[in-house]
Amino acid sequence: MDAAQQRPGETPSERADRNWNELMQELRVMQTGTQILTGFLLAVAFQPRFADLDAVQRTLYVVLVLLAASATVLALAPVGMHRLLFQQNRKIELVRMANRLVKANLVVIGAVTVGVVALILDVTLSRPAAVGAAATGVVVILLLWVGVPVLLRRGTE
Repeated sequence: MDAAQQRPGETPSERADRNWNELMQELRVMQTGTQILTGFLLAVAFQPRFADLDAVQRTLYVVLVLLAASATVLALAPVGMHRLLFQQNRKIELVRMANRLVKANLVVIGAVTVGVVALILDVTLSRPAAVGAAATGVVVILLLWVGVPVLLRRGTE
């Protein structure tokens, strides 16, 4: 049974509470990974080799920092919304919006992850290695985050 589906005997309010709790657990995992990547990116600018980056690498670095900051904001948005809507009986709407934000954040985190790998390989190996790894990363993410769930959904229908 899909988490969003109502369980037997479960009220819409109870389902919203359950789905909210599941979303919060997912956000905890996402936030940890985002914090690690953001910390890595922030530290890079203060390393001696940062001055050796070429224009493409610097541009990629800046884009990655902005994406990492966006991921942090997206991960914290449901919590901020919850604080503003607390005790206003808006949990069902809050869960819907938080679900959208989590999906958007997955896209951003996927982009940051692929981009960080590309930047590291571009600096340490070569640009072709970085492009190849980035392309592979995108394919793997799409397969695991989209393809597998679609296959699982088909298997239960």
